[in-house]
Amino acid sequence: MHLNLTPEALLVQLGYTKSEQTLNKMNNIIANTDGFDKFSQHIPSFSDALAVEKGYIAMSNSENHLKIKCDEDSSADNLSAFTALVKHWSDKYKLELKQVGSHNTYYIIGQN
Repeated sequence: MHLNLTPEALLVQLGYTKSEQTLNKMNNIIANTDGFDKFSQHIPSFSDALAVEKGYIAMSNSENHLKIKCDEDSSADNLSAFTALVKHWSDKYKLELKQVGSHNTYYIIGQN
């Protein structure tokens, strides 16, 4: 089954309130992410899997990308599982990620 996520639906899935500002930001992110339509239908299930490891997907405030982030207060076990999950997901969907410094934060740049 192929799920076509609209920008509005994606906002709701990620926990954002729909407003002109958030909708514009999401549209900019979609336009700026190579191959977004090829992996976007998997974002809700990935978000659910990340939540188990205290991680989440959010819109970046500084760049037009979605970011994958782990809570700063996560245990070493959570961080290890979070990192493995991010790597598995990026390999499976052939995604290019950019790590933010040495933080447990990654920007989704697009599909390779």
